[in-house]
Amino acid sequence: MTIPTHPVVVIGAGQSGLAAARAILEAGLRPLVLEAGPRPTGSWSDYYDSLHLFSPARFSAMPGLDFDGDPDRYPHRDEVVDYLFRYAAGLDAEIRTSTRVEAVEQGQDGRFVVRTADGQELEAAGVVAASGSFSRPILPDLPGAETFTGRVVHAADYRSPKDLAGQRVVVVGGGNSAVQIAYELTETAERVSIASRAPLAFLPQRRDGRDVHHWLVSSGFDKLPPAWLIHHVRARLVVDVGDYAAAVEDGRLSRRPMFSALDGGHVVWADGAREPVDVVLPATGYLPDLGYLAPLGALDEYGLPLHQGGLSLVRPGLAYLGLEFQRSFASNTLRGVAADAAHIMGPVAAHARHAPALVGL
Repeated sequence: MTIPTHPVVVIGAGQSGLAAARAILEAGLRPLVLEAGPRPTGSWSDYYDSLHLFSPARFSAMPGLDFDGDPDRYPHRDEVVDYLFRYAAGLDAEIRTSTRVEAVEQGQDGRFVVRTADGQELEAAGVVAASGSFSRPILPDLPGAETFTGRVVHAADYRSPKDLAGQRVVVVGGGNSAVQIAYELTETAERVSIASRAPLAFLPQRRDGRDVHHWLVSSGFDKLPPAWLIHHVRARLVVDVGDYAAAVEDGRLSRRPMFSALDGGHVVWADGAREPVDVVLPATGYLPDLGYLAPLGALDEYGLPLHQGGLSLVRPGLAYLGLEFQRSFASNTLRGVAADAAHIMGPVAAHARHAPALVGL
């Protein structure tokens, strides 16, 4: 079999993959981008119906293409999908959709072999794993879950409050998505509670007439090192336009310490009280789904990448984009991924140019 050779293969065509493709093009190489889904929009099409960006349009655009309309608005999920589709169309890169990567293996002379579910074998001098950090929903350990007669629905499978109308719901988690989902469910559900391990911490969306993201950028917070962020910011801050904290204060939305168990059709709260519940909805985040890199030995025992700033500590020419706190507070967001792409691309492009089959590119 003749295996075509590519300077760099990018795995994933969401915001991270598209940022990687642009950075590779700017480095003078032409990437091949492989996307498992039907469109080059990553996970955005699969998020819940009411989702809006937590950062204004002016802070959320990637290099080379602004969002249309008012730069101070917060774009809706569908606007982001359209934006990414247009961004992909403007790149001079080959993007193959409906192409799922099953494995990346070490090839000859430091190159990689990328194997896809439809039987392709693609040789590459460099690989960027840009399948993001929203691929593997985290389902917390819920003691007694095997006895629960209600439903456990992760936020990844939640779409609209009308789907849970009239039901008693406990949302597990204390971050933006947990609070946003719980708040909108108060309009349709019989009763909604938030169960979290720590009290909710609200961060005003606007301060002194400016969005919080202005202050994150201008204060230098965005440039704090990952180790500091992981230690101090792992507890989530909820960006609040004023609605969420008010709903907690007036009793429309209750927050309780994490329950101790599920038992039949009930949750057992930490104080021993039992409450009948129809749905437990964990909004407890995601992990990157990078199992396709296992043949390289590039992952730790938990399936997480061994890297520094997005560059593999195990395989030269392998890099990552879109990981939470990869290099900054904004690393896995639209507004932060392009800076990380520029950071990793120098070493990746240099490796690609020196691969024996690609000298002279």
